[in-house]
Amino acid sequence: MADDLALAPLTHSDIVATSNGPVRGYREAGLQVFKGLRYGAAPVGAARFKPPGRPAPWTETADAVAYGAPAIQSGLAPGERRSSPADPPAPDEPASSEDCLFLNVWTPGLDAKARPVMVWLHGGGFANGSGGAAMYDGAALARKGEVVTVTVNHRLNVFGYLHLGEVFGADYVQSGVAGMLDIVQALEWVRDNIAAFGGDPGNVTIFGESGGGWKVSLLMAMPGARGLFHKAVIQSGPGLTGKPIAAADKIARQLLDDLKVKTPADLAALSSEAISHASVKVPGEAMRLYTPVVDGTALPRDPFEPDASPLNADVPVLIGTNKDESTLFMLGHPKFGAFDEADLAKHAASTAKDKAEPLIAALRAAYPDYSPTHLASGVGTAVGMWAGSLKLAERKAAQHAAPVWMYMLTWETPVAKGRLRSPHALEIPLVFDNVEKARSFVGRGDEPQAVADQMSAVWLAFAHAGDPGWPAYDTKTRATKLFDVESRIVNDPLPDVRKVLET
Repeated sequence: MADDLALAPLTHSDIVATSNGPVRGYREAGLQVFKGLRYGAAPVGAARFKPPGRPAPWTETADAVAYGAPAIQSGLAPGERRSSPADPPAPDEPASSEDCLFLNVWTPGLDAKARPVMVWLHGGGFANGSGGAAMYDGAALARKGEVVTVTVNHRLNVFGYLHLGEVFGADYVQSGVAGMLDIVQALEWVRDNIAAFGGDPGNVTIFGESGGGWKVSLLMAMPGARGLFHKAVIQSGPGLTGKPIAAADKIARQLLDDLKVKTPADLAALSSEAISHASVKVPGEAMRLYTPVVDGTALPRDPFEPDASPLNADVPVLIGTNKDESTLFMLGHPKFGAFDEADLAKHAASTAKDKAEPLIAALRAAYPDYSPTHLASGVGTAVGMWAGSLKLAERKAAQHAAPVWMYMLTWETPVAKGRLRSPHALEIPLVFDNVEKARSFVGRGDEPQAVADQMSAVWLAFAHAGDPGWPAYDTKTRATKLFDVESRIVNDPLPDVRKVLET
């Protein structure tokens, strides 16, 4: 069917008048689709590292039938793209570029039905990724749930999060959070325009995975985003903190030194390729060098440290993880699948420090069939995604305002001979109901669709009414929905693992 659609002649959508100018997309299987809608001016030259500007308005109808350029990926030249099994690009995604402020819309109708809006923030940390990845196609959700689905591109890595305020002064005070300000501007576009696409600007759910979940977390503490969304979903990406100014300033000064840059004009004159290549030569982990900065203005405080920001206490949150997040990150290890007890002990010590031994013991009791490799993955998952998600949920619940719900995906993919189990990003094609676009990740058979039917229905219910359908999370019951072929609700799953993490 996909091939037939690809070969079918393009049928244009109706023309929609937006705040920037008229646009038209195309019709596909009962939907009207708009790709590559520009929401911001090209952030290039003197506009680099500054808050996004508004695009120049247009009067001639602009075609919105193909994805806009994704952001330049960490350390790569414009035009280059990296991907993983969890983030393959769509076949029609163009080359990367600094000029990347585009979004995409899938809607069941250009009418006045005021459907819930679901705005997706992609993963890849703050370094890589794109709203045009194959598994993020929003058609199935829009069609199944009578919602309007939106995906967003924004600046990443050095172009989105290089903090220059201490070096170059007031004009650059928000450069360390520019990529997040892009997202705020995209949400402003949704507020101003989504009604013309059949959506309700008063019922917007933001959802994201991994780095996208962290972006959702940060938006909860950004005054500029207040009122632009009404529900939030954080998938395998709890963002408790931002980067301190001092740490961000140190990185910026090192990069400017390496580039021999003295003035903003020097930096504006450099090619994006030169900046990108130099950015990853600064000492530190490339994925974490350039992340959003607590600048005191756009992001005045950490979103969930030491407590939950009161800014969006009234926004309900759905948060969760996958059972075996870390297998995806460990897959390239030369001994993946063949760890022995010594490998497990070494890996756990480096990850969990003094909690390593009791954590291994608790995980071994919880998962008696796990090999040393999967126990090692369990340590990474527990210390990272799961512990952060528990803290975020507890701090959100402690506000006694809007509720928070917890979930865990326990269904295991059969790909890679079952060695991945329930890895990072596995829930994405299930939530988007895009099983057929992700068979290389979810495997064959009927089970993936059975889980996708459940997860997509829950996300849609949350978008519609702000309640996924099970008891809210609190520190007394710790109710958690475990998604599997046969899903269930469990109070306080993995209690012994949790207690080790809390010591």
